[in-house]
Amino acid sequence: MHPKNLDEIPKAYNPKEAESKWYSYWESHNLYHSEVDETKTPYTIVIPPPNITGILHIGHILNNTLQDIYIRYKRMMGFNACWVPGIDHASIATEAKVVALLKEQHITKDKISREEFLKHCYDWKEKYGGIIFQQLRKLGVSCDWQRERFTMDDHYYKKVIEAFVKLYKEGYIYRGYRMVNWDPASKSAISDEEVFYKEVQGKLWYFKYPVKGTNEFVVVATTRPETMLGDTGVAVNPEDERYKHLIGKTIILPIVGREIPLFADEYVDKNFGTGAVKVTPAHDVNDYEMALRHNLEMINIFNEDATTNGNVPNEFQELDRYEAREKVVERMKELGFLHKIEDYANKVGYSQRGNVPIEPYLSEQWFMKMDELAKPALKVVKEGKIKFHPEHWVKTYEHWMTNIRDWCISRQLWWGHRIPVWYHKKTNEIYCEVEPPKDIENWYQDDDVLDTWASSWLWAQDVFTNERDQKYYYPTDLLVTAPDIIFFWVARMIIAGMHFMNDIPFKDVYFTSLVRDEKGRKMSKSLGNSPDPLDLIEEYGADALRFTMTYIAPLGQDVLFSNEMVEIGRNFANKIWNAGRFLLMNAQNIKINPFLKDKHIDFTDKWIVSRFNKTIKEVNDALDKFEVNAASKIIYSYIWNDFCDWYIELSKTRLYHGTEEVKSAVLTRAISLYEEMLKLVHPFMPFITEEIWQLLDERKNGESISIKEYPKFDKNKIDEKAEQEISFVQGVVTAIRNIRGEMNIPPSKSINVFLKSSQITVAQEKYIKSLVKIEDFIVDENLDKPKASASAVVKGCDIFVPLEGLIDVIVERQRIEKEIARLLNSYNGVRKKLENENFVSKAPAEVIEREKQKMNDWQKALEKLQSILEDLE
Repeated sequence: MHPKNLDEIPKAYNPKEAESKWYSYWESHNLYHSEVDETKTPYTIVIPPPNITGILHIGHILNNTLQDIYIRYKRMMGFNACWVPGIDHASIATEAKVVALLKEQHITKDKISREEFLKHCYDWKEKYGGIIFQQLRKLGVSCDWQRERFTMDDHYYKKVIEAFVKLYKEGYIYRGYRMVNWDPASKSAISDEEVFYKEVQGKLWYFKYPVKGTNEFVVVATTRPETMLGDTGVAVNPEDERYKHLIGKTIILPIVGREIPLFADEYVDKNFGTGAVKVTPAHDVNDYEMALRHNLEMINIFNEDATTNGNVPNEFQELDRYEAREKVVERMKELGFLHKIEDYANKVGYSQRGNVPIEPYLSEQWFMKMDELAKPALKVVKEGKIKFHPEHWVKTYEHWMTNIRDWCISRQLWWGHRIPVWYHKKTNEIYCEVEPPKDIENWYQDDDVLDTWASSWLWAQDVFTNERDQKYYYPTDLLVTAPDIIFFWVARMIIAGMHFMNDIPFKDVYFTSLVRDEKGRKMSKSLGNSPDPLDLIEEYGADALRFTMTYIAPLGQDVLFSNEMVEIGRNFANKIWNAGRFLLMNAQNIKINPFLKDKHIDFTDKWIVSRFNKTIKEVNDALDKFEVNAASKIIYSYIWNDFCDWYIELSKTRLYHGTEEVKSAVLTRAISLYEEMLKLVHPFMPFITEEIWQLLDERKNGESISIKEYPKFDKNKIDEKAEQEISFVQGVVTAIRNIRGEMNIPPSKSINVFLKSSQITVAQEKYIKSLVKIEDFIVDENLDKPKASASAVVKGCDIFVPLEGLIDVIVERQRIEKEIARLLNSYNGVRKKLENENFVSKAPAEVIEREKQKMNDWQKALEKLQSILEDLE
């Protein structure tokens, strides 16, 4: 072992310098590339492919840190670790970006050819797409960059098309008119999962519809008056006595003049509103279902951009939907058919991408039948072949899969995987194959592309570009993803895996926590509470951010995050650095000798090795249960408390006062253990561990801690006797330090310590004296408590510290009596408040709980002060 010269080692860790240096080193040495090796067991992760429009946010930090921890951990455990990176073409988001860019150049999409538009998309992708991967490198992710994939790559594109053709021929894919969520901004259908709901303060308009051949009116209410232009019926409940005599009669639809039926349907709630509902089958999901049951006409009144079309009266055509709304209300008022208007809070569906209200829309689309496809995918999760972490997501998954609806897989866009269907220009015959028809001049291809999720559902299997790779790496081992895409992506990947590969796509799914600010609010740009991770990395370092995110993110619970929390990781990095620098500082003067590693061992050495082996097992167990948060805290506790605060301090006795051989043995052993400890923490904090590991010895070119063997648990090195001995020493030292603090004994003053015990050893006494400034240390199992002395009890051993000459006992008694009086006054004040029934009955529960906690804390403080006061007698 040849440690670097101390002059080359900065006093403080510099993350900026280390991070850029070591990431370049890892990439240039191709350390994380994986090839098929039948002698090794693979461990595979595929990255949830970020959109090519995406940039790094705090959720990515947590997600990718977790993936990197597992891939580094398994790589060091001897697995053939393969982490496949890739990006998604993101049809809607990317097309919106390109359309906006072209608009700046005074080019509109409908004025250029499809081929020309796609060229602009690829140009945009080359220039801006995948920025997030450059950003992720700053986080230290150990992806196999040689395997980087893109959902529009030739290989992947072909696999997507092959899947469509196969499902079409098997009868799972069909084309038909169905109700869809329509995004007027992108002019495309979107899925239910791409709709979010906002509560909007709107109006409820009541309209009178005249019943033909009578003087009666039926009053209906609506939040969207413009849709009445597409009404094809009015429905009432069959048991509603108010309307029984009208069932079967005809309504004259105002403005339009269309005659529409008044019919009965059990869907209508007779106790809600007027008990009569207008039915607009082409623009409401429930109305659509009623129309199917009663064979009603379906009239679509909107164009793709949500302006009114030719199916409405002339004066209402080509109006924005909200303009049409105002005009309809105005006309109904003129005609005397406006009954009343009420304020009404309504939940309105918005498009996630377009951020505009969606329009329920009857449209001809491509659909996939899901009932049969979902069954095998549901079974493997229920049987535990795929495990969800946390497990409660299984119920959510099961509910969705058992109520699954046919999937609308077509999108009215140009950027994406174009549907492989051609229509004959004369006969309208449908041709569906991977390759276009040979007489292409007689055919035209469907304009639609596939929903982005209908390509990424093949991700786990088709990121592998040849059969050998696929057979070796599939199924993958772990998927780390956000729970909000459990239906979008996780469920559909399982469906795809079971159908196309007849096997699960992954064995474990880790659902990450939602990162919120410290007030519990969701991170968002509009609130200004969403930090830029690159700024945090610049300020604190990547390791500090990585470690903090795992330290504060329990499995299955939301994370409350603030920038200042990254101090946790930075302080921990500094603690590791300072421990390493201390060892290296001593290595400048003390020779490292591997032959002495097992010489001059005492109970402190046995203890720290025992604790290290317990820590290895605890960390492994936690990671195996996907309790990464627990693993980070176990590592933190061992390094900070056991190794740095205790073992290093204990080792100073021999490093400073031992013989040269003892010094060499102690330091050699400490550095060796420190190296193993760095390997334990490396998956969490790759940069600082690589930096120190390289400083500890002259490594061969290309040698990295990241490809070294992970520490192995050795049960034979568990030493309970040594741990008990240290526990006693720690208890005595802590008790004496507490007495110093409680009695205000100046740190510069040496103290006398009396121990009433028969169990202390010479070695224990030596370490206690080295850690506490003691003048005389008297051990006697028969001694009595000295006069005016502070006391404590540790494991049946009485500890006394005489105070005479150390403090002014009279002054100290007066100080404590004064503090007791002050606390007693506060305690009694709270007690009286809690005994007051008037206060207890009116105060909020949290206020009462807070007052009880105050009283409890003060009671404990009073008991402690009373004990100290007795010691001063």
